[in-house]
Amino acid sequence: MDELPPGTYQVTAEDEILRNHSFTAYRRTATHLLVTGDSGAIRSELRPIDHRELKLALGQDRACSNNLNNSEAALSPLEDQK
Repeated sequence: MDELPPGTYQVTAEDEILRNHSFTAYRRTATHLLVTGDSGAIRSELRPIDHRELKLALGQDRACSNNLNNSEAALSPLEDQK
């Protein structure tokens, strides 16, 4: 899959129920990303994605966001004086 620009995307997941005599479990069968056209154009596309790759990408985004929030450059002038 090609890279997508930063933004907010809708994720849909399909799971199947696995029933046993003692428990019920779910298995992920499909994950899709809804991608809309530039500037919110009417055209949109439902792209299949690997849920493991999505989990990895979200973790990397979260780590990058945490690093930016915890950097000295992110401190306000009042926090610098403490």
